[in-house]
Amino acid sequence: MPSSTGTVLRTTRDIVNYYGLWTGEQFATRDGRLDLSAAIYRAVTGQTPNCFLNDEDMALLLIETNPVVMEAIRMVSAVLPTQPCTTEVDPGYEVPDYVEHVSNWASTASVFAQQPPTVSEVLGLLARAADTADNLATRLPNAA
Repeated sequence: MPSSTGTVLRTTRDIVNYYGLWTGEQFATRDGRLDLSAAIYRAVTGQTPNCFLNDEDMALLLIETNPVVMEAIRMVSAVLPTQPCTTEVDPGYEVPDYVEHVSNWASTASVFAQQPPTVSEVLGLLARAADTADNLATRLPNAA
């Protein structure tokens, strides 16, 4: 049985496939293309708030305060071949920046590739992340 996170990631894959992937400034474009984190937000909420077009701080706030969105973003981050950077929130206390990890992976070349991933590669990553979420849900009690 698919997990809820797996379902979100499969829906995200469909959204990216239909609307396109945005890798530039902000989280969205007027023509419908979405950053990967914004596509996950849309898969969960069914909405693309106007702030995704021009207010990165508000967009990040909406993304980071939605636990279902963040669970899906963490799952995508977990299947990437790199680790997220950390942000110091208090002296000596750092937290991983999962949104930045996922968004940067989709938009930049890495030590593993000379070019940013293609849309097909992003779609493949979303499928792997969804399968991973489903596999974990069947093995771990209370996993979604």
